[in-house]
Amino acid sequence: MDSINPNILFYICAYLIGSIPFGALLVKIFAQKNILQIGSKSTGATNVYRAFAAISPQKAKFFSLLTLVLDALKGLLVVLCAKLMGLSFETQYAIAILAILGHCYSPFLGFNGGKGVATAIGSVLLLIPIEGVCGLVVWAIVGKVFKISSLSSLLGVLSGIILTFIVPNLFHLHPSIDINAQIGTHVPVVLIGVIIINTHWENIKRLIKKQEQQITDSTKEQ
Repeated sequence: MDSINPNILFYICAYLIGSIPFGALLVKIFAQKNILQIGSKSTGATNVYRAFAAISPQKAKFFSLLTLVLDALKGLLVVLCAKLMGLSFETQYAIAILAILGHCYSPFLGFNGGKGVATAIGSVLLLIPIEGVCGLVVWAIVGKVFKISSLSSLLGVLSGIILTFIVPNLFHLHPSIDINAQIGTHVPVVLIGVIIINTHWENIKRLIKKQEQQITDSTKEQ
């Protein structure tokens, strides 16, 4: 029997690892609640904050931060493993996208999940670190100034994507972190942007209507 293509194994693992609902597990174990019945029903960091806010503000901050880190690590680790195995950049981007899709549409939660921002950031940090870090900076600044999580998430991700069209043309980047040298196309990062916009569609409609809530000690969204 021919051996299974390692790319296929990585694709399956990336989706399944991305599907691990850390936020839902933390809320179930430590708050005895179903996160799919709370707030935005997202498994992301901010809805985790909501789940713990009534119990303890300190626990809410701790578990929301833990969720953020774990969700980002899902994407980062699968791409790191692909790099260590010497898989092509095309495969690495496919793995990143599958990890994000797993997070957003987890089979363990009936294909519900999170908004994908943390996993997206983790997935691209090893591929396009300059644009990824710039996106993080935008996310932090917008969140601090406007205190609207969905707005900061969208602008952080989309600014990182836009910068992939600008940064490589302005600076002489090492081929390993230059998307043009890596794969010669921006399709993967554009697809990531489409996924993030889709998961934030209701937020976008509320932003347009100026009905989106600000981040406070009792309400957040990721």
